[in-house]
Amino acid sequence: MRRAVIMGVGAALPERIVTNADLEKTVDTSHDWIVSRTGIEQRHIAADGQLTSDLAAQAGKQALANAGVSADSIDMVILATTTPDDTMPATATKVQRMIGAVNAAAFDVNAACSGFVYAMTVANSLIVSGQAKRILLIGAETYSRILDWNDRGTCILFGDGAAALVLEAQEQKGSSDDRGVLYCGIRSDGQTELLGTSGGVSSTQKSGFLFMSGKEIYRNAVTRMPEAVVEGLKSINLPLESIDWLVPHQANLRILAGVGQKLAVAPERVISTVQKHANTSAASIPLALYQAAQDGRLQPGQLIACPALGAGLTWGCVILRW
Repeated sequence: MRRAVIMGVGAALPERIVTNADLEKTVDTSHDWIVSRTGIEQRHIAADGQLTSDLAAQAGKQALANAGVSADSIDMVILATTTPDDTMPATATKVQRMIGAVNAAAFDVNAACSGFVYAMTVANSLIVSGQAKRILLIGAETYSRILDWNDRGTCILFGDGAAALVLEAQEQKGSSDDRGVLYCGIRSDGQTELLGTSGGVSSTQKSGFLFMSGKEIYRNAVTRMPEAVVEGLKSINLPLESIDWLVPHQANLRILAGVGQKLAVAPERVISTVQKHANTSAASIPLALYQAAQDGRLQPGQLIACPALGAGLTWGCVILRW
C-alpha cells in the first residue's frame, strides 16, 4: 500500500517576541492571569512587512533541506492558512515561486485551526491515489493581523509562525505498523457564530477582527478532539494505549490537558509548545512536531495522534507513524 511518509520538517518564527509582561502595558491583564488560564507565556509576532508567505517559504526551505530533496522535485505545495497575503492568488503560489518549486501545483486550504489536519487529509489522498509523489505541506499564520489588540480576551491567545513537512510516497505492507499517515478524518458542523472574524471580502470588504465564544470552544474542543482520536484508532484497529505521543492543536494548556485526560494519555506524552508560541492556528501542530523532532522526542516507529478543532466549527484527526 502507498503511504505518505514524513521525510523532513522545518519551521519559522518571527524574531519579535511579545511576553505577557509586554501585554500588561497595553491591556488590562497580567502575566499570572494569562498563565493560570491558558499556560501561555509569550508569543512571536511578525514584523512590519513580514508576510505569511515569508514565514511559509522559510519553513518550507528548511523542511526541504532537512529531507535532502530539491524544490523542483516537489509535485504539490499545499499551504494551510487563514491569514493569506492577499485575497488572491493563493499564497501557496507565492511560496512556490519563492522556494523554486517550478514543477509543483500550489493551493491554499482554509480550515482555521484545523487547517493542518484538513491539508494533511488532502495531501494524503493525493499521495495514496498516485496523483503526487512528493508534497510540501505548510501551516503558516500571521494572526497578529486579525487581532484587536485592545481585546484582552483574544489578543493574549494567538501568535505568528509557520512549520512545514515534506511528505513522500512510499510502498508499505498495508498494516498499522507502516510508517507514514495511517488515518485522516475531518468533520464540520457549521457553527460559524462561535469563532470567526467580524469581516471579509464579500461581507464588509475588510478582514475584520477575530472573535470567539471561549466557553463553547473549550466545550467542543475537549469533546470533539478526543472523539476524533478514538474514531481514528478504531478505524485502524489500534487501542488507545498504542499512542506514543499526543500532539493536539495548541490552543491553550487547559484544552491540551482536557483532551489528554479524556484519552487517558499521561501528561508527559502530550507534546505542548503553546507556552512559547501561543495559538498559531494551522501552524500549531506542525510546529509542535518540528520541536519534538528537533529535541529527539519523536523516534522512528512511534505512533502519533494529531487532533484539532477550529472555526467552522471544523475538527478532525491525523494518526501517523513517525
